[in-house]
Order: sequence, then structure tokens, then C-alpha cells
Amino acid sequence: MKWILTLIVALSAQVSLASEAGWIFNTSELTSFASQPELAQLDWKVGDRADYLVDMGFLKGTLVMHVREWVAEGPWIEQNIEMMGQKQKVEILFDKNDGSIITMIVNGQKQEVPKNNSEIEDMKEAKVTVPAGTFDCIYVKIKDLDKNQSSEAWINPQLIPIAGMLQQKAPSQFG
Repeated sequence: MKWILTLIVALSAQVSLASEAGWIFNTSELTSFASQPELAQLDWKVGDRADYLVDMGFLKGTLVMHVREWVAEGPWIEQNIEMMGQKQKVEILFDKNDGSIITMIVNGQKQEVPKNNSEIEDMKEAKVTVPAGTFDCIYVKIKDLDKNQSSEAWINPQLIPIAGMLQQKAPSQFG
């Protein structure tokens, strides 16, 4: 569950202004969660890929996530985000043993691995309808304890590669 929930937060539509260059995804929102052994052993394969449409009110774009490679420490996940003509590349190396983030690189610049201060508020079986159809899933509500804000995610790790993400809603300054 740790890798899945870490990626859920990574997909959250938290956007902040990055000087006059436009926007960047707020990578400080990447966090780690307690491991669930039955889900932490996901069989991610090089080339596994998930494509997302990002809709934050008037900001719309795409996010493509894929397993780039496996190294001794674990998998490298690459996220390519495009919004308003701007592009961002996020590379994350996960520890294969516990799902924690070992290294995070954004647009070629190594970032400090964020600290975890989140908790799962709710988790239950659910159904969600998205443009691709209606799916059985797990609903997860995650609270950022530092910001006192909650995000919601609908996941099906057996159906959707990598994070299992079907839909996510998160607080954003852009709606």
C-alpha cells in the first residue's frame, strides 16, 4: 500500500506558481505511508504505464507515468507532466523493500525527499465513474496533518498500472 499511496499523493493536483516560468507540481506533497505487505509486493514491470488527464478548473493538462527501469534499490518511476505549454519531468526511485522514496529528481534537479506527516482517514470499497467507464475500486481519504487538508483517491491496483489511480481530488489554489 505504501507505493500506491505515495504515488496517489504524487498525482495530487497540487500546483504552485514557479516564479514567472509558470507552474510546477508541488513535489513537497510526495509522502510515504505505512506499508501493507499484500500490496507492497506489486509486480511492476519496466514499461508499465498510466496516462491521466489533469483538470484543475481552468488549468488542464496531461500526466504520463511509467516504470522506467529497475535497479538494485528498486523501481524508477518517471512522471511527465504537460500543462499550459509547460513540461515537467519527475523521477522517483522507490525502495523495493519498504516503498519509501530514496531519490526524487524534478527537471534534472535532485530534490529533498519530503517528510511524511499524513494519515489515512478513511478507506473502503467503492465504485467510481470516470471518462473510461465505471469501476469497482478502493476509496481512500488521506489527510495532510501539516496543512490540515484532505485528498481523496479512487484506486484499483489490480486494473490500473503503477498507482492504480482511477480518480483523485485534492485541494488546490487553482480550483
